Amino acid sequence: MRTQRSALWRMAGFGGAALLFSLLIIAVRVRWVPLESADRGIAEALNEAVAPSDFLVTLMGGISRLGSFGVLAWLVVIGTTLVLVRKQYKLAGFLVATTVGGLILDPTLKLAVGRLRPVVEQPVAHGGGNSFPSGHSLNSLICYTALLLVFLPALRPRWRRMAVIVVGAVVALIGFSRLALGVHFLSDVIGGWSLGIAWIGLCAAAFELLRAHEGLRVTEPLDEGLEPEAADDLRPTEPHDHRPGTAHALALGAVAWVFTFGALVAAGLPLARHEDGNGNILWDSTVPHWFAAHRSDVLGHVSIVGSEVGNTHAILAIGLVIGAVSLAAIRRWRPVVFLLTVMFGELSLFLASAAIVDRARPDVENMDGPMPTSSFPSGHVAATILIWATAAVLVMPRTRAWWRWAFLALAVAMPVWVAVSRMYRGMHHPTDIAGSMLLSALWLSAVYWLVKPNCDLTERPCEEDAPEPVSDLEDAKAAR
Repeated sequence: MRTQRSALWRMAGFGGAALLFSLLIIAVRVRWVPLESADRGIAEALNEAVAPSDFLVTLMGGISRLGSFGVLAWLVVIGTTLVLVRKQYKLAGFLVATTVGGLILDPTLKLAVGRLRPVVEQPVAHGGGNSFPSGHSLNSLICYTALLLVFLPALRPRWRRMAVIVVGAVVALIGFSRLALGVHFLSDVIGGWSLGIAWIGLCAAAFELLRAHEGLRVTEPLDEGLEPEAADDLRPTEPHDHRPGTAHALALGAVAWVFTFGALVAAGLPLARHEDGNGNILWDSTVPHWFAAHRSDVLGHVSIVGSEVGNTHAILAIGLVIGAVSLAAIRRWRPVVFLLTVMFGELSLFLASAAIVDRARPDVENMDGPMPTSSFPSGHVAATILIWATAAVLVMPRTRAWWRWAFLALAVAMPVWVAVSRMYRGMHHPTDIAGSMLLSALWLSAVYWLVKPNCDLTERPCEEDAPEPVSDLEDAKAAR
């Protein structure tokens, strides 16, 4: 009986949200004067409060980006990847359906309503397209709530209410940031929220009907998630998994970072200071000029793709997918810690060494234009080497399937493609590529030795690194 009453209350709430959205869309379409007056008054007041403060503008912009398509899309991709690898296909379908629904509803309703964005005295941000409903408000509510409902069973009961509060606070802040930046009216934000609640409620109800068809009980989604039976599969790691020790590894990692940085600076400074008198080592002058003399439209298109697959955004995207799949398939923290340490270490080593060495780009046309960093070492090549080498290190020992060789092939082919593309486009000398190889070899070896990402495959399991708990007084005495 209690479950039925709860279900009725949920349906009433979703119906109320749908009704509120319907009333708002009518009021906006007919330009109801009280609503427009309130909207414009709030927009002007917030603009006067926020626009003069650079800190508030930056803060609101950062919060707003949490509801942007790029952030939400990657969160949903990672979440979907995790549940797919764990063979929770219904939950993956729920995430995809709810997200795609939001992507359909937002632009179509904006076109149908045709409301213009607010015009404020001191514009601090720009919003593309029409104003009603707020896409950030709509899609952030849908995506964050969908992820919450899917992964809530993985949390301990005492943390679930806190998770609901945090998600609600994030969605509320994103909506407020759109008002504070002057790109939406209050009714746009409330319209986005009400439509999002109605849509997520409809999808959750459809999921409940599917469970009922399979003979499963009705759940309390905000208390136990959509699929409580999947709790063990949704938890990120095995219950007995131990994270790598931190203090010892951090200390040795810092030492390895310093030595790798020193090697890069020692190799790069002579190249930067004696650009004209280095004896054309590794054909530093010959190769860029040869590529510049043999450029063509076709090779230009091939090289720009090769250059782009090694840039920060592409590497970040690849790393997110590899990390999600590793965590879902291996169910241990070490592979993820290994990946994160390798990639963030590479980024910091590249930026630090490039700033100290400060080597000029080749004296040919730089097809990618001025760059914020110097030429030695190549960050594109180093990041490409490490991301695909990391994938190969994690995959090769864990399967005998034929496709594991594809990761080894990618670990060789992708860096070669990126390296040749960067030199073709006049962005790097051959010795810059050699510097990237030095960075990658030293840092990857050090992190592999410290983190031991595949230690669960050895005869001595990872858990031996952690001391066994002493459960009672006798064991404590024995241990002493």
